[in-house]
Amino acid sequence: MEQWMRSVPVSLASAPGLVLRGGSRKVARHVLACCLLLVTFGFPEPVWASPTDGSTAGESRRLNGFVLAPLAVPAEEILPGGPPRDGIPALVSPAVTPADDAPWHEEEVVVGVALEDEKRAYPVSLLEWHELVNDTLGGRPILVSYCPLCGTALVFDRTVERETHTFGVSGLLYRSDLLLYDRATQSLWSQISARAVSGPRTGARLRVLRSEMTRWGDWRRRHPDTTVLAADTGHQRPYGRSPYAGYAESRNVYFPAPIDPRYHPKMPTLGVRVPDGPARAYPAVEIMHAGGKVKEKFEGHGVSVAFDPDDGVFRVEAPLELEVVEGYWFAWAAFHPTTSVFAASNARDTSGADILSAP
Repeated sequence: MEQWMRSVPVSLASAPGLVLRGGSRKVARHVLACCLLLVTFGFPEPVWASPTDGSTAGESRRLNGFVLAPLAVPAEEILPGGPPRDGIPALVSPAVTPADDAPWHEEEVVVGVALEDEKRAYPVSLLEWHELVNDTLGGRPILVSYCPLCGTALVFDRTVERETHTFGVSGLLYRSDLLLYDRATQSLWSQISARAVSGPRTGARLRVLRSEMTRWGDWRRRHPDTTVLAADTGHQRPYGRSPYAGYAESRNVYFPAPIDPRYHPKMPTLGVRVPDGPARAYPAVEIMHAGGKVKEKFEGHGVSVAFDPDDGVFRVEAPLELEVVEGYWFAWAAFHPTTSVFAASNARDTSGADILSAP
């Protein structure tokens, strides 16, 4: 059942000549992952510095041209991911095409968004090369974000304190997750937490809008009037060839993040949360052991979560007061360490071997 797998970085588990243990293995994996991403996305003009590049002990740390102050997270947990700032180019007001003219196969994974009477799909095969799309849908400025390392797609309102912002890819990571930045203040924002972690906007939060990850064929059938992000982005990229092949099946996490060992790190997981409040996880393996669909109450709200292992997609029904986040188990747990977890009541194997296979 491999169709569910998100495209994400080439596995380093079998890199020739690597016989490392403990911390050395982690450091080597981090360095090699950075090198692979640099090779993939190119070597734009470097714009980063660290305290060893001229900063003194009393100065704020700088990375990829960003001053890491003030900070809401430990400075040592913000790491360069390989490409420099904007080395992965965010899209701004991109071209779209009607569904009838779209070249995508039925099985293409897309991020679907519906606002007012307007619907749009964003193919993951484009998002993994750009990670951010600054767009307007239903008259609202939105930001579509995708982090291949965490398998997370979140859509935000780009309006912060009555100002509309344009966002770019910082080239930095926090707990293996994408850090975006707004071009107006140079503040860094954590994708999964939806909160600014550095810069003038530190502490501010983006509004998360409801979206879903599904197959293009399914989205199109349900929304025949949809538009879709055009493959003609103005950038020369080998769309259709994933730069992250093999990562979704691997147990390896290439950048430091807390790892909860209860499930395979890349177990598909649907999370629901009250903004800045309680959170609950629905790992795919638990949904399957419960018969494929779960209905329950969470914080007084009715929630329904289903998982289709053949298509590899979740279906969720939840009020808009709750935020929905889909991604890998390790990523959800890293940002929600006190999360509750739905567990099927029957005896079961939680390894996920029946849903994914790991090298």
